[in-house]
Amino acid sequence: MSRRALLIAGPTASGKSAVALALAQKLGGTIVNADSMQVYRDLRVLTARPSPEEERQAPHELFGRIDGAVNFSAGRWLAEANAVRGRIVAQGSVAIFVGGTGLYLRALTLGFSDIPHVPEDVRAEVRAGAEAFESAQLHSQLTARDPATAARLRPSDRQRILRALEVLAATGRPLASFQGARGAPLLAPGQWAGIFLAPEREALNAAIDRRFDAMLRAGALEEVTALAARKLDPALPVMRAHGAPHLIAHLRGDVSLAEAASRSALDTRRYAKRQFTWARHQMPEFAWVAPDQAIEAGARALDGFR
Repeated sequence: MSRRALLIAGPTASGKSAVALALAQKLGGTIVNADSMQVYRDLRVLTARPSPEEERQAPHELFGRIDGAVNFSAGRWLAEANAVRGRIVAQGSVAIFVGGTGLYLRALTLGFSDIPHVPEDVRAEVRAGAEAFESAQLHSQLTARDPATAARLRPSDRQRILRALEVLAATGRPLASFQGARGAPLLAPGQWAGIFLAPEREALNAAIDRRFDAMLRAGALEEVTALAARKLDPALPVMRAHGAPHLIAHLRGDVSLAEAASRSALDTRRYAKRQFTWARHQMPEFAWVAPDQAIEAGARALDGFR
């Protein structure tokens, strides 16, 4: 029974999905989503989720399964990934984890902090009480109660600040107190290989700009229109998908569509830069490869398990 797995990481728009699909077809593998935005069903186009046609070409797992009203966490993703990998291992197949969310991939290979579940009524109470405050004000509140966690968060990072306040409300303990101990990793050393797609920066920036234009032509604005009509909590992850806030601002009449597209592409380019930085410091076991060499590199990495 095979225990091998391949992890494909890289910045947004680097071609990870195409590489994963080619390798799944070549090796008979199953593609498992490791992107925190592609778990949501609301935004297929805007999050560059595989198309229905691509999903028919190879097995895909954990894509588009979660409703946008759900605050889906890394811990919940890891639990579902564990169940999915169990099925893949039982089939003797290859698990190909693909995505740009570094926290997900680190949880797979290094384990995850055992943070207690926050009851929905507690979560709702904290978020209702937070509506009257700006993110920086909430950060100040967190600093007074959990300075260790607050020091690691940007004052503008409303979602993570709220998460820390929820844990405090539910357990009476700071989030930082749960983050020292980690559970056993799902993939132990020797059970996996990882590649990081590293395109040239200018080429990547151009690809990001082209892709956002293509997303608009493919219906991204219509997706965001439907999402905005749901009137969800703006702090939910799906509401902060790259492009969504600026397109919602356009729908309100605050900016032109051209300006919304320009700001969205700029945000995405900045995010890609942060992904490079994260990988450089947090993913030393991954082999950096040029995108046009990634299929060969991934197949070669998996050959090492045979």
